[in-house]
Amino acid sequence: MGTLPDRSLAPTVLFTSVGRRVELLRAFRQAYKTLGFKSRIVAVDIDSLAPALKEADISYIIPRLSAPDFLATLLDICRRDRVRLILPLIDPDIPVLATHQQTIEATGARVAVVSKKASKIADDKWLTTNFFRSLGLDTPRSWLPDQTLCTSLDYPVFIKPRSGSAAKNTFKVHNNDELKFFSRYLPSPIIQEYLPGPEITSDVICDLSGDVLGVASRKRIEVRWGEVAKGVTIHNGAIIEACIKIAKALPAVGPITVQCMMKSGVPHFTEINARLGGGIPLGIAAGVNAPLWLLARLAGIQINIPKVGSYKTGLFMTRFDQSFFLSKEDHASLESCNF
Repeated sequence: MGTLPDRSLAPTVLFTSVGRRVELLRAFRQAYKTLGFKSRIVAVDIDSLAPALKEADISYIIPRLSAPDFLATLLDICRRDRVRLILPLIDPDIPVLATHQQTIEATGARVAVVSKKASKIADDKWLTTNFFRSLGLDTPRSWLPDQTLCTSLDYPVFIKPRSGSAAKNTFKVHNNDELKFFSRYLPSPIIQEYLPGPEITSDVICDLSGDVLGVASRKRIEVRWGEVAKGVTIHNGAIIEACIKIAKALPAVGPITVQCMMKSGVPHFTEINARLGGGIPLGIAAGVNAPLWLLARLAGIQINIPKVGSYKTGLFMTRFDQSFFLSKEDHASLESCNF
């Protein structure tokens, strides 16, 4: 890795909507240590009880995305803390950061976010499906509600919002009556062929130039609140090849997550999350060390990065809850971290 850098020059990384992502921040803290830096992690959230705020070096409570002072607050934080990199952690942040990317980057911070056009492709599941098809990739058969009126469906099918995240408001539909109900219940839904699975999620680690540094695929064994609770790394050459194709065509800027469902041994691609996925700690443990690679690129430090597709397979992850305990004074201190 060469001579260790000046610790005083540690690049500052800011995470938006940091929520429960304690493991991720700890992985970045370890990456700072490996590179010889003192960590400079800034975390922001709208909730003073977001657990990962306790793991950051600097924490702020900021306005909601929809608030008129959201952007001004983010810009002030970037200037005050000399932020070098911004990593979004939930899907709704992505189009907002993409829309204001030029303004944000005028502060000196780089935003690991795809373009506005690409953010729309990732956000809208119908556009995502058509994007996959344009690349020659298999996808589940898909319909919009009005298209099902003249289509004979093989039940069950799957219905979900065209724009959504964390598996919220997704339902298995067994008959016409259920389909009519959920088509009215969900705003702007997409209906898709119900695939047997398993579901495979791939962490696709790209740098800010869009170069693919690594891909790690993991089978979801158990999901809680839309995030993997138990999983195992697998290797499928077709999935890795497709992920590289997707990242280049999008094009990706920074890490993305690609999801697919297996059917008769063939991956059928379903979603793109243009951010670090919730299950990334498993990929990191398997050898796709996104925090280390991203920090090294940001700091201009040469490190050895394994060949794409090189990681430990058969590595299981099983998660458990851990708690932070805050006194009234601790909580008041966090609540006062408004910028």
